[in-house]
Amino acid sequence: MSADASTVALKASARAAVATNRRRGGGIRRQIALQVLCVLIGITVVFPVLWIVAMALDPRNLQKPDSLFPPGASLDAFARVIAKPTVNPVSFLTLATNSLFIALVISISSVAIGVLAAYAFSRMRFRGREFLMIAILAVLMLPAVATIAPLFVSLNKIQIGTFNLRNSLIGVSIAIISSQLPFAVWNIKGYLDTIPKELEEAAVVDGAGRVQTFVRIILPLSTPVLAVTALFAFIAGWTEFILSWIFLTKPETFTLAMALNGMVGQYASATPWSNFAAFSILFAVPPIVAYAVLQRYIVGGLTVGGVKG
Repeated sequence: MSADASTVALKASARAAVATNRRRGGGIRRQIALQVLCVLIGITVVFPVLWIVAMALDPRNLQKPDSLFPPGASLDAFARVIAKPTVNPVSFLTLATNSLFIALVISISSVAIGVLAAYAFSRMRFRGREFLMIAILAVLMLPAVATIAPLFVSLNKIQIGTFNLRNSLIGVSIAIISSQLPFAVWNIKGYLDTIPKELEEAAVVDGAGRVQTFVRIILPLSTPVLAVTALFAFIAGWTEFILSWIFLTKPETFTLAMALNGMVGQYASATPWSNFAAFSILFAVPPIVAYAVLQRYIVGGLTVGGVKG
């Protein structure tokens, strides 16, 4: 009987070993497949970037570069774009300054106003609170194009001498802020709801007022979501085109997005492709820098801010 038991045990061990090897083999094959998939995705993402860089460095001005390492590669296209980006008498520095002004105004305003409104919705109970929250959510779901006509008419009525609010960078900034605030309020409120109220209650027991608890406790703990909101608002302001194209008519108030659009369409035949590629790369640098600076806050601010509404 002992011999039979030993035989059965050996067969069971052999079957277990075979099953383990099969699982290991399946795991290795699955891992290889996932790695190949990741490589393909990486190539799909990186190839367009390499294409546009090659186009910018190629002195032959080819619409379709035949090599990712063009012969005689140079930075002449970048120099031409910085010297004279468009046919309008506006420098690249002026265009970049206008875009940066809009992006910073929208970013700062969205965070400053959004955190105050979000704190009120998260911590205070007042009449009409639920209605206002639903109204903000309704505005958030409203297509941006639906607000262009009302904003154009409203801002166009504000005229001080020769200054027209609609035809100014400030007017465009106000118009974009109106579309960014609903997202800012809801995103920040969701994050504030996750901060324990006991922290504020402990501060009140120690003699702190509401303003002190807001400044010394809520704001420091809200840094991740504030960074995310500021980044999204910055990108929205930097890349904004439709409102600027409709509202602005003076070349000195044009933005980089407007200048980049002026290189395509009916002007495409007169625009060197290397210049267009170089302009696109320069246009993409500030959002990349902003993302790199705020990268560590992105995941925390998005995931925690979306837990509660």
